[in-house]
Amino acid sequence: MRPRIFATSFQSVRCVRQLRRSFSVSAATPGEESVKQLGVIGAGQMGLGIAFVAAQVSKVPVVLVDSSEASIHKGLGFLDKLLQKDVAKGKYSQAEANEVKSRIEPTTKFDSIFAADFIIEAVPEITALKCEIFGKLATGAKSDTILSTNTSSISITKIAAAAKGAEGRVVCTHFMNPVPVQKGVEIISGLQTTGETLNRAVEFVKTMGKIPSVSADSPGFIANRLLIPYINEAIICLETGVGAKEDIDNMMKNGCAMPMGPLALADFIGLDTCLAIMNVLHTETGDSKYRPSGLLQKMVTAGWLGVKSKKGFYNY
Repeated sequence: MRPRIFATSFQSVRCVRQLRRSFSVSAATPGEESVKQLGVIGAGQMGLGIAFVAAQVSKVPVVLVDSSEASIHKGLGFLDKLLQKDVAKGKYSQAEANEVKSRIEPTTKFDSIFAADFIIEAVPEITALKCEIFGKLATGAKSDTILSTNTSSISITKIAAAAKGAEGRVVCTHFMNPVPVQKGVEIISGLQTTGETLNRAVEFVKTMGKIPSVSADSPGFIANRLLIPYINEAIICLETGVGAKEDIDNMMKNGCAMPMGPLALADFIGLDTCLAIMNVLHTETGDSKYRPSGLLQKMVTAGWLGVKSKKGFYNY
């Protein structure tokens, strides 16, 4: 039993309930507090996906910041593939595709993002890194800019605490992968997050064609609290000989109507990401049911991370 953690969980749930009541009364009028420029930190798959959808659907200019020129180059290559795929499908013309791309301004200069009205951080799940970024945003961004994280597991309250003086403007917009395809976005408030911040986050993701769901600041939130333990249990089934990988995946696809088997999904997400989230769930809840599979830990140690490393439960 860990009373301190449970007390914090109850506080966060109560806070979100209060914010929900505030939202139902004071939801923003369409067009009010509209985002004129978006900032995205991180040009990886998630950050690039967020920038792409904002430029394509919301039609807002996007400043895309990454400390690595190589990451930006790789991200822009991914963007070109997305655009050409849509052109080939006849979704829009080459001229329209060029217009979407023109709305995204890539840069390695961090302070270029400070003029944005809404900033979304999408860097790796490293608490210290995210806290460092939000500390900089708190002092450099405009006083009314929404500061959002795309974290899938780290406490929003902890991240907000690093944004000294701007804690109330910190929120989580957790996009699902792949961003251009998945409609759902989790909106998570920390204890410090104001009702106005929550409202503006909800309204903005709607302009991106997304469907928001509000979650408490609890380990794993909604999506990963359910999804990652499901994947972990599938790995345990493989590890203990309950079934072969193909049989496990086929059963869930053909017997439970899942679009993808759990082991293939783990490869797609990244086994290192799955392990990181399981570790957060295990550490923050203290519940043994969230203990990561031994096989999962070994595969990450071996560098078998799934699609990104060309080898995981399957070869790519």
